[in-house]
Amino acid sequence: MPELVNRQWLLAKRPVGRPQNGDFEYREVHIPTPGEGEVLLRIINALIDPAQRGWMDAVGNYFDPSPLGEPMRSGIIAKVVKSNSDLHPVGQYVSGLGGWEDYTVVPEGSVDIIPYDGSQELGAFSHLLGTKGATAYFGLLEICGLKEGDQVLVSSAAGAVGSLVGQFARIKGCRVVGIARGPEKCRWITEELGFDAAIDYGATGDLSAAIAEQFPDGLDVYFDNVGGEMLEAAIDNLALHARIAICGMISEYNQSDAPGPRNMWNLLVKRARIEGFLVSDFRPRYQEARAAIDSWIKEGRLKYKLDEREGFDILPKTLNCLFDGDHDGRLLVKLVKEVDTVI
Repeated sequence: MPELVNRQWLLAKRPVGRPQNGDFEYREVHIPTPGEGEVLLRIINALIDPAQRGWMDAVGNYFDPSPLGEPMRSGIIAKVVKSNSDLHPVGQYVSGLGGWEDYTVVPEGSVDIIPYDGSQELGAFSHLLGTKGATAYFGLLEICGLKEGDQVLVSSAAGAVGSLVGQFARIKGCRVVGIARGPEKCRWITEELGFDAAIDYGATGDLSAAIAEQFPDGLDVYFDNVGGEMLEAAIDNLALHARIAICGMISEYNQSDAPGPRNMWNLLVKRARIEGFLVSDFRPRYQEARAAIDSWIKEGRLKYKLDEREGFDILPKTLNCLFDGDHDGRLLVKLVKEVDTVI
C-alpha cells in the first residue's frame, strides 16, 4: 500500500494582474501531526472566492498576505480525522480557513462546527448555510438596515451572495432589482428566484440610465459586490438616506490602478451612507443567521446553485473562472469523495 501524502498547491509568486499557472507550485509532503489542542483535518472542498486574489498580493487585504512557499489560502469544508481536542472529535465536519492541500492542522476553536448529518447537501454549508448566507444576511439586515418596502439594487445578482441578498430582501417585503451578465442569468434571478427585475450588464450601454429606469424615485439600498463603474452608476441613483453595503469589488481585484467612483458628492447630497463590512465580524452570531436561513429553506422560500468541480489538479485554473464569469453558482472544488476517519 503506497504511503499517504499531502498534496499541496503553493503560492510561488505574487501575480501581476490575473493569476497565472506559474504563480503556483505543486508539492507533495508528509501528512502533518496535530499537537496538543490541535486537530488534523482532511479537506473535502476547497472554496473558490474572489477574496483569494487579494490575499495573493504583497499588501494583502483584510488578512495578511498568503505567504509565499506555503499552500494557497482558501476557505474549506473538512472532516476531523485526528484530534487532540475535546471541542473537535474525530468525525466532526467543520468549515473555516485552510489551504490548497489534502490535510491541514488547525488549533481548536479556529474552525466552525458544521451540523451536517447527511440529510443536507454538504456543499450548502459553503453557500447559504455557511459564510455566504451569513454575508448576505448581516450585510443586508445589519449594514443596510433593511426596512419593509425598501427599493433594493443588488450587483452580481446571480452570484452566491447576490442571489441570496435578493431573495432575503423579497422575503422581507422589498422590491428587488438585480444586475447580472447575460440573458440566462437574468432569467434565472427573475423567473426562479423572484427578483422583480433584472438589468443585463453585458447588454446595457448606459448602466446609470438603466438603473434610473428601474428606480425613478431612487434606490434605498444597494448591495455592492463589484465596485468600480457599477458602484458609480448606483451612486448616481440614490434616494434620500440611501444605504450602501460594500461586500466586494471583484471588478478591481486584478487591477492596480482601478478608478474609484467620481460622484461621491451624491452621498452628501442624498445624506446617504456607505459602509464596508467583513462577515467575520459577525462570527459569534453565525448561528443566528443559519437558524433564520434554515427556516426559510424548510418553508421552500430559497433556492441556490452550486458549481462543484472535482480534482486537485484543477485548483489553480479554477480561480480565474471567477473573473471570466465561467461558473454557474457557488464555486468549489471537491478534493476527495470519501473521507476515512482514521489515518
